[in-house]
Amino acid sequence: MFSNFRKNNFASISVHDLYDMLGKINLIDVREDYEYIDGHVPTAVNIPMNLILTYPEKYLVKEKEYHIICQSGSRSLLTCNELADKGYKIINVSGGTGSYLKPLER
Repeated sequence: MFSNFRKNNFASISVHDLYDMLGKINLIDVREDYEYIDGHVPTAVNIPMNLILTYPEKYLVKEKEYHIICQSGSRSLLTCNELADKGYKIINVSGGTGSYLKPLER
């Protein structure tokens, strides 16, 4: 009955935790190019999900840690699951770019 639930082998942080981390982490936005162009978190590098999952060795180094973000958190979660299974050090940014780009009280 609960076979679709799995334990993640990676950490997650809230999008609100990014403010003080920007410029100090490897932040990857896995949305499509046109989404990224419409607005993104500062310092985020755009590598669409299909590319990073198909060719992770082209974009990532297993010894480094990467924070993964998307619009709402669904694609980043899927990406993190697959990359963590392949041995990459991954942290999911829950909440996504949509939450980051809205005015937030700090």
